[in-house]
This record gives sequence, C-alpha cells and structure tokens, in this order.
Amino acid sequence: MARKTLAALGSAVVVALVATGCGSTSDTGSGDNSSTSGAGKQVAFAGQICGQGGGAKPGYKNTYATLPGGASKLSGAGSTFVAPMLSVWTKDYSRQAEVEVAYQSIGSGGGVQQISAKTVDFGASDTPMKDDELKAAKGGDLLHIPLTLGAVVPAYNVKGIKAGLKFDGPTLGKIFTGEIKTWNDPALKALNPGIDLPGEPIAVVHRSDGSGTTAVWTDYLTKESPEWVSKLGGEDKSFGKEVAWPTGIGGKGNEGVSGQVNQTEGAIGYVELAYALSQNMNYGQVKNKSGKFIQPCVETVSADTDGLTYPADLRTSLTDGTNENAYPISGTTYALVYEKQTDKAKAASLVNFLAWVLTTGQDDAEQIHYAPLGKDLQAKAYAQLKKITVDGKPLVK
Repeated sequence: MARKTLAALGSAVVVALVATGCGSTSDTGSGDNSSTSGAGKQVAFAGQICGQGGGAKPGYKNTYATLPGGASKLSGAGSTFVAPMLSVWTKDYSRQAEVEVAYQSIGSGGGVQQISAKTVDFGASDTPMKDDELKAAKGGDLLHIPLTLGAVVPAYNVKGIKAGLKFDGPTLGKIFTGEIKTWNDPALKALNPGIDLPGEPIAVVHRSDGSGTTAVWTDYLTKESPEWVSKLGGEDKSFGKEVAWPTGIGGKGNEGVSGQVNQTEGAIGYVELAYALSQNMNYGQVKNKSGKFIQPCVETVSADTDGLTYPADLRTSLTDGTNENAYPISGTTYALVYEKQTDKAKAASLVNFLAWVLTTGQDDAEQIHYAPLGKDLQAKAYAQLKKITVDGKPLVK
C-alpha cells in the first residue's frame, strides 16, 4: 500500500479549512434550497443549531507533569479522517515541545496493520479494533484513546443542485447498493420537494482502501437500511473498514473520494466534513432518529455524545445518536497505543504528546471543523494514559 504522509497531504487543506470559518457551507441551489444574502446562512439549513453560539474552546488543563527524557521523534499512521486535525496538532506541538511527530495518512486499516506489526509508535483508526485484530497485535494489549470527533457526510456533484439536499438512511442504503440509479428517483424527490432533481445517472464513489470512514458510514447504513444489510449478506458483512461494494468506483483515502466526486458529474460519495469543506464540495443533510434533517457541523457532531454510556475500553459507536440535534453519521478517531511499552524514551514522548492533544490540543479542533471531546469522554480518554507502563511501572502517577 502506498504511503501518504501529512506533508504529501499538504498544508493547503488546513489553510482552506481555517479560511472557510466555522459553520460555513457551500452555497445552496434553487427552490427550497436557495441561498440567502448576508452572513452566508442558507434556507436549506435554516433553524439548525450550527453557528448558533456553540463550539466554545473547552480549555482543558493538562494536570500530568511532563515526563523527562522523551524521544525527539514519534511515528504514527492510519486514519485519513483525522489527518487535517493531526496536521495542526503536530505542527503546534513541534513548535512547543521540539518533538517531531511524523504521521502517515494511509487509512484506518493501514493504521491497524502498522501498529499491530509494531512498525509505528501509535496507530489511528476511526472505528474500534475488533477482538480478533486485538489478539493479533504483536505488542500485547492495545489501548483505545479517543482524540476528536468528526462527521462523515454525503457529498455530491449534481448538475444545478448545490448544498443541502436531504437524505435518510433507507435512501442512502438504496443508492449505495445501486437500487436507486438516477437523481430524480421518486425516493429522492419525496425527500426534497420543490427541488428540480435532474434525471442524470448516479455515480457511486466509495473508499478503495481499508477505512475507518467507511466503517462509520457502513455502521450507519447497517443501523438504518435493511436493503443495505440484505444486499451485503447480513450485519456481519454490511459493516466494517472494508465491505464488498455492490456498485461504484473506488478512491483511496478521503482525498481520493473527494477528488472522484468533484471530477464526476452525477457522483455521490462519503467524506469527512473537513475534506468536503476544504474542497468546496456540496453535501447534504441526513435525517436523524428524531426525524429531523440535520446539517453536519461542530455543534451537531458534539450532540452525538450526549447521554452516551461508554464501555471501560472506550470502544463504541457514535452513529445514530438520540439527541434531537445530533448529526447521525459521526465518529471518533482513536489513537491505538500499546499498554506495555518497551522503549522508555518513546513511551515518555508518546504520553507527553497525547496528554497535550487531549487538553491544550482540543482547543484547535473547531477551527478546522472537528469537534473537541466532551467533558465525560475527554476525562476517560485522558485517564487511559495512566495505563501506559514501562517495565510494569505506570509513567503517569
């Protein structure tokens, strides 16, 4: 698998994200989808909580003393979902701590493979490792440490139609199984009254690599679309980092899918919100469990964690949250870290970096459209660092 570093991803993505401003979207189209003048608010997203005063910097304090003797370099690999966020974090942290954190944006599947083989200091995945994957890891028990929250959005390229199209789980399921073939299908028209949907064919775009973004997307489809589950052969096959796609073309990474959608008339794909915004893509609203069509943004992603009970190992799903304002296709990126470390200098540097990410670093999230961890989840993630040991002794007292 070809490796893609954050340098290759390029600073342009992060610059574009910062320039868009919080809560921004693409312009909307005609009819009920028309845009309004002024501060960039659109009729398509009217009445939603995005940009309505939420998303303040959490201001978490790092109460762990900096561990001495840390290594000057760390390596990580995995999720493309979190790559723009990690680009900000690694740059800010290197200036402060003079530690170089090199991260390869190769997909969650690649991140799981590399941490399992002990070829990197940490992996990153947008979906928890499965029990059989954990058993195969060469370095023993792996910790799941949530880092940030983000949305996976249906992004599309439809002639004459801009941002704000409405989707629900059953309809997305039928699109991604190939049952719905054109944009003016009755199911899409019923969800979008007043929108002049064209009769052009739908070109489905999906990930070609092992992907946590795919796992978040297929987790949602598995919960909401019986047609999707049936077509894939059951729930054990309809959800995961890799599935047997019934239709469509593949793109490598969030970058690859966004590029394919932008270049293909009639296309629809799924990408992390940060990529949709940085590429000025049109993306839709999705119906949640309360029956509301929800715009993806920092506030609606944060709402997914409301009332959630976390297991002890923090491996959980955030899709289909019960809050009435929750965007239903959201996930968290996990840092995958061995509990029993063998290199004391690397272990110290890793704990110092992750402690910074989970406290000071959370203040960086909203500027590029990720959601910081909520208070409950942040406290649990931060406590995971106390489990990291060298020679049987915890590094954090």
